[in-house]
Amino acid sequence: MVTLLDTVGTKSPRHPEKAKRPDTEMLRKPDWIRVKAPGSAVYRETQQIVRENNLVTVCEEAGCPNIGECWSKKHATMMIMGEICTRACAFCNVRTGLPTALDPHEPENVAKAVEKLGLEHVVITSVDRDDLADGGAQHFADVILAIRTRNPKTTIEILTPDFLRKDGALEIVVAARPDVFNHNLETVPSKYLTVRPGARYFHSIRLLQRVKELDPQMFTKSGIMVGLGEERNEVLQLMDDLRVANVDFLTIGQYLQPTRKHHKVERFVTPEEFKSFATVAKTKGFLLVSSSPLTRSSHHAGEDFAALRKARQEKLGLA
Repeated sequence: MVTLLDTVGTKSPRHPEKAKRPDTEMLRKPDWIRVKAPGSAVYRETQQIVRENNLVTVCEEAGCPNIGECWSKKHATMMIMGEICTRACAFCNVRTGLPTALDPHEPENVAKAVEKLGLEHVVITSVDRDDLADGGAQHFADVILAIRTRNPKTTIEILTPDFLRKDGALEIVVAARPDVFNHNLETVPSKYLTVRPGARYFHSIRLLQRVKELDPQMFTKSGIMVGLGEERNEVLQLMDDLRVANVDFLTIGQYLQPTRKHHKVERFVTPEEFKSFATVAKTKGFLLVSSSPLTRSSHHAGEDFAALRKARQEKLGLA
């Protein structure tokens, strides 16, 4: 699954690949990582809109710790193309298996939900669909078109799979003109074999670089989790790799272990270390950096998009 700066220990494994893994130790969360349980009236209203439109959200599927805050503001991140992923990443709690057929009504249902929620900025993500010839690229484009048709003032951010071995897929998505193209690296390259075995680090870097080649004006974004055993110098090198690809926006958040069957949390990174990462990343040239224990790809996405546009204008001397 692609999104995942969003795991937090709410569900048990639902697929054989993860069920076969040995149990790992689950560290006690420090005070700075704790959040309030959801339950406001607006939260329940958001939940009802999601249910009425037969939608899947990464907020629920990945057990995001920020769901209470976001849904209380009617900010829900839609996860398209079903709730079954073709990959079994060691950090992710989304179900793995053989996905169902694409729902032809999903683009319009997503657009209706965006309208009902009154979203000025929406984030659309998906499971990996290695079973599809284009990896789901056309479905992403159809969702973007449906949202634009019904909600012309809403800005659109997408968080995509890597479209590995899907020639022409990226071009289809970029041609649909989302406002922000996000693809998460998730972790440093030395951890890919155990954390993200179905992906390739430098393919993901090249994907982000190619977006800028296709549309230099499109904002690009990527995110990682820390606490998986990476070294600081590896994180700094990753920042450099993203800047070579001209990525605009970097998010860094704490990995949270969903269950004992998932990759263990090696350590909880302190808030001070996150601030240090943010300082270094800004000096490397990112237009925007979000780095904190509870930072997630789509957390505060609307506010971040406004800040991203402002940062570009200031860089160009237009502000």
